[in-house]
Amino acid sequence: MFFTDVTAPIAYEGPDSTNPLAFRWYDADRVVGSKTMRDHLRMAVCYWHSFHWPGSDVFGAGTFDRPWLAPTDDPMAAARQKMDAAFEFFGKLGAPFYSFHDYDMAPEADSLAESQARLDELADEAGKKMEETGVQLLWGTANLFSHPRYAAGAATNPDPEVFAHAAAQVRNALEVTHRLGGANYVLWGGREGYETLLNTDLRREGQQLGRFLHLVAEHADRIGFTGTLLLEPKPQEPTKHQYDHDVATVHAFLQRHGLDDRYKVNIEGNHATLSGHDFAHEVAVAIDAGIFGSIDANQGDDRLGWDTDQFPRSVEMMSLVVYEILKGGGFDTGGFMFDTKLRRQSLDRTDLFHAHIGGMDTMARSLLVAQALIDDETLTGPVAERYAGWDGELGRGILDGTHDLASLHGLVTDQDLRPQAVSGRQEELERRVSRVIEQAR
Repeated sequence: MFFTDVTAPIAYEGPDSTNPLAFRWYDADRVVGSKTMRDHLRMAVCYWHSFHWPGSDVFGAGTFDRPWLAPTDDPMAAARQKMDAAFEFFGKLGAPFYSFHDYDMAPEADSLAESQARLDELADEAGKKMEETGVQLLWGTANLFSHPRYAAGAATNPDPEVFAHAAAQVRNALEVTHRLGGANYVLWGGREGYETLLNTDLRREGQQLGRFLHLVAEHADRIGFTGTLLLEPKPQEPTKHQYDHDVATVHAFLQRHGLDDRYKVNIEGNHATLSGHDFAHEVAVAIDAGIFGSIDANQGDDRLGWDTDQFPRSVEMMSLVVYEILKGGGFDTGGFMFDTKLRRQSLDRTDLFHAHIGGMDTMARSLLVAQALIDDETLTGPVAERYAGWDGELGRGILDGTHDLASLHGLVTDQDLRPQAVSGRQEELERRVSRVIEQAR
């Protein structure tokens, strides 16, 4: 037992509870709209930040109390301890899903063959723990960014041997994800970008990345993987120019390479803001493009220009994200995955519970707000009213091709049209949303 301060599964006690180890808003079986909170949100814990990261940063060593990360001559025994800690945590927290990188679950060995053997062995043990706890796999992925071989990228590397190694590593991770019943497989291009054009063939690297994604899709078909293949947009850090800058960039790339029917996007909140967009904007763009898949639920720090991966705390921000998702029909295979880190001064193991309980409560309350916005037509009515003219004769004629520039010129001059600007009522709508946030329970 690693989490002895938590002796029973975290329970829902309601908004008035003062128990720090209880949910105030997340009531898994509560029906909101047409689904339970559990099925709406599909929340997942990440293996890497929560169990593999010791609390280190570029300026200092790890700070966390993590006995399963203690130095050892037996990396597989340490990996089993880490897995024991992770599944104990999953079960006590009550999150229905988890996600992992290959080398977070199984330590990388000197050869790919030995790395594969380790991953296969530990995946079999994870499968048994999944059966015991009922926790499912939201998605798996391969770490194609930590090893020095990937300093210049994986799929976009100038060395085809690195491309081949990355492809082989993804093959292993994809097959393990399939074996564990993963609902999705994510490709995170952490180093798929460049620092300077002085040593970069931009066109060639784009062709390499497109070919890599085709190979992955082909292998998914070959092994019968029916989950969703996801790409994760990331605007910067570590490379200055990322090829997957935001959702619109990813969509254009997929279209260019004939892959827009094979991949969807896994959108991270902190990545959205680093790209200069609101989180809800990225979700809305993905839904409009038909490539919305899943969410990494986190947020950044307005005063720090990097990926701080903090637990979501803003109900206002997340309500608008959930609102866009509900309008778009909700999740299919995706969910809200906490790709999140504790702060380095949150040393205790129990801090993992406090952080996840807070994040899950934020998402649950955001769901209640989003459903209330839909039920009360808080925003849909004003938006429909604002665009009502496009349902009239003129608007329909413009969109269906009845009018051309000449006919529109004639219409304006013959009828002496003098359109007047109409208020967008932004502040009024912001107050409406604030009122719903205050009242939703």
